[in-house]
Amino acid sequence: MRPLGGDRTISRVSEELVRREEVQAAIEARKELGADLEPQVIDAFVERIEQRLASRQVTSEQSLKQRRDHQREMVLGAMGISVPLLLIAAIFTGLSGVVVVCAALAVIAVVTAFQR
Repeated sequence: MRPLGGDRTISRVSEELVRREEVQAAIEARKELGADLEPQVIDAFVERIEQRLASRQVTSEQSLKQRRDHQREMVLGAMGISVPLLLIAAIFTGLSGVVVVCAALAVIAVVTAFQR
């Protein structure tokens, strides 16, 4: 278990959400404008962060949808060509050819599932 009062560190985010210059600018603006306008400065800064998070989420959702669509198309395409391939394999090579075609279909399904 982790000690409650100990030093805690936050691991670095792979992508910077807010550049260091923007944070420094917000801090300087807060100092220059004083305590009266501090809530507005902080609200504006937080608003920018929230907008970036929202745009990131939209991008992530679009990317996920594209990957799923691609996976579905690949599997459906493989299933579409599998019928003639299975027929040809059964006629000319027998059970071994059918097994090879099924294995190839399984490989296509697994590869498209793990593609990024």
